[in-house]
Amino acid sequence: MRHQKKINHLGRKSAHRKAMLSNMATSLILHKRIHTTVAKAKALRTFVEPLITKSKDDTTHSRRIVFGYLQSKEAVTELFKEISKKIMERPGGYTRILKTGNRFGDNAEMCLLELVDYNESMMTSRDDGKAKPTRRRRSGAKKKETPVAPEPKAESTEEKPEA
Repeated sequence: MRHQKKINHLGRKSAHRKAMLSNMATSLILHKRIHTTVAKAKALRTFVEPLITKSKDDTTHSRRIVFGYLQSKEAVTELFKEISKKIMERPGGYTRILKTGNRFGDNAEMCLLELVDYNESMMTSRDDGKAKPTRRRRSGAKKKETPVAPEPKAESTEEKPEA
């Protein structure tokens, strides 16, 4: 039984798991979204969100701690310069998991893991609380159209020649 075991080992040894999560976190920070399995996305979320929280405090100490996890200078500078400015007011929940269906080969659940503040389509699709006006009609008895009788032809006013 797995009672009180919070870490999903993902079927890997600890060194492999740490390296994989580090690489995935670097890709997420640089590209703002990655396509992966749901299990890896949930494990990555617990790995990367504390690092994003550390980036709010831009000190040498916090940069060194984050670099110890990511091992990528580009990702650390991107995290502390770009991402930390966007998420400064957010109290948590920096990532979003969008399920995309199952993979064809092994039927694994796939998803899109993205940084919340970088999805432009989700941010622009919000309305200002206004509901769209809907057209409604009464669903009472339908009116029957009566067929219109053809109009009688008027007699011509031309005079007929008399023979």
